[in-house]
Amino acid sequence: MRIQSRQRVTLMSSNAVIIGPISRSNTELRFYTCRVPAGFPSPAQDHMDQPLSLDELMDVDAPHAYLVQASGDSMIGVGIFDGDVMVVNRKLDPAPGHIVIAALNGEVCVKRLTKRGEQYVLESANPKYPPRFIMEGDEFDVWGVVTGSLRRFHHG
Repeated sequence: MRIQSRQRVTLMSSNAVIIGPISRSNTELRFYTCRVPAGFPSPAQDHMDQPLSLDELMDVDAPHAYLVQASGDSMIGVGIFDGDVMVVNRKLDPAPGHIVIAALNGEVCVKRLTKRGEQYVLESANPKYPPRFIMEGDEFDVWGVVTGSLRRFHHG
C-alpha cells in the first residue's frame, strides 16, 4: 500500500474541523531564552534573545500548511487536546511514527501512523481507543503531517 498525501483539503467531519490554509507572517515576537518556572517569578528581561517568528517556531511551510481543530481525547497522550489547533504540512511525506490527518473510508481523523509488519495502522494516543488497521480495499488518504499544535487558554 502506498501512502500519498492529498493536495486539497475540503471535507469537514465530526473528528476534525478544517480552519483553512495559512500564509507566512512578517510578525516577530520577543523570545526569551530562559525557561520560566511555574512557581516562582523570573526576571526574564535579563535573558531576552533575538526576535522569533511564530512561523519559524511552528515550522509553517506556507502555502503547504493548513490549520485543523482537534475534536475529542484520542490524542491526549501526545499533547493534542480537544479544541487544540494543529498545524498540518501537506508537503511532508507521511511515514510511520508521524502524527497525520487522514481519511479512512470517508472519516477524517488525527492519529499516529504506524506499521505492523506490512500493514499500516492508525493509532490513538489514548488507551481507551483501539488501533485502526488499514485493510485491503479501504479508502485511505493522508491529508498531511501534523507539525505542531496551539492551545488557547480561555479566561472568563
